Amino acid sequence: MTRSTNTFDTLELKNVGRSFGGQNALVDLNLRVRAGEFIALLGPSGCGKSTALNCLAGLLPLTHGEILIDGKRIDVLPSEKRDFGMVFQNYALFPHLSVEKNIAFGLQMRNLPKAEVTRRVADGLALVKLQDQAKKRPGQLSGGQQQRVAIARAVVLEPRLVLMDEPLSNLDAKLRLEMRTEIRRLHQSLGLTTIYVTHDQEEALSLADRLVVLREGRVQQIGTPEQLHNNPTNWHVADFMGYRNIVDLEVESVVGDLARVTGRGISIMATLAQTAAVGDTVRVAIRPSDLVVTGPDTPSGRDAIQATVNVVEYQGREFAVEVTTTEGQNLYVHAYTALLPGSTVRLAVDPSRALVYRSSLDGVAAPRELSAVR
Repeated sequence: MTRSTNTFDTLELKNVGRSFGGQNALVDLNLRVRAGEFIALLGPSGCGKSTALNCLAGLLPLTHGEILIDGKRIDVLPSEKRDFGMVFQNYALFPHLSVEKNIAFGLQMRNLPKAEVTRRVADGLALVKLQDQAKKRPGQLSGGQQQRVAIARAVVLEPRLVLMDEPLSNLDAKLRLEMRTEIRRLHQSLGLTTIYVTHDQEEALSLADRLVVLREGRVQQIGTPEQLHNNPTNWHVADFMGYRNIVDLEVESVVGDLARVTGRGISIMATLAQTAAVGDTVRVAIRPSDLVVTGPDTPSGRDAIQATVNVVEYQGREFAVEVTTTEGQNLYVHAYTALLPGSTVRLAVDPSRALVYRSSLDGVAAPRELSAVR
């Protein structure tokens, strides 16, 4: 399959917003996308990511703001005039049509010559490795195969932008992993520009050139996977980047960019990701993999957390462990040896791996967009 000739240099969203019944679903989304980028919109249900995608697609009108391609407004155009391809969560295939006819449908709606439709359908089937399934109907296919058909139907249109709305959420774990690789391969081999909605941080990290994290309709942070993984701008982003332990503690002292935080059976040194003063209640974020089990025989100290093991789950190379501190705070830990439920352990964490944030997100300014990756 050839690359689309109907390309662009930049797609820009300026102060894009959408309200429903006076309630904001999306507020002042500002984003510049370069041709060939893979952008993931990430966040929990109700954060505004699907609303943003539907505004882009033209399925929802904007309440305010503009969408431009190379400086020309497209938000005033109907959906069919934007030349975008869409892949839906539920596949949205026609159940009465064969695989090849599903893929051909959009091409036929554009009144392309029959020979061109035949060529593109054959290319699309080969692209997603479904040549042997061409005559079958969607109901005869697995979920992964149906999603491949939906992707082929979108890319044979050679769109200038592909929009994907949680396309893997209905698949099992193995298929999700396989389709993740397939989507990235197609994106790279066809030179697509892709905007992808997901609530799965691992999916977003593995696929995207840049991530846009949303909360309650507002952008929290925009950056590369590495930037968001290593330097979350607030505790909400940290939560989505794998910092499963989010604990409210009090600042006891501050020395440079380090603070001693205490409470709930915890007293550790941690890194100030946001400014805080002595006496502040803060939110401390720690990844389970950064809480190190030091064992019950380690001498006690202010930086050793004593806890009781509650639940142990075997996960192959490691164990996922839930523990409770002496003051009832649950923590999540990764261990490389089996721990016994009911046993006592001591935990330690490197100060650089425990991040201190303001407990409230209210009043946090929208983040400055980081440069696009090329």
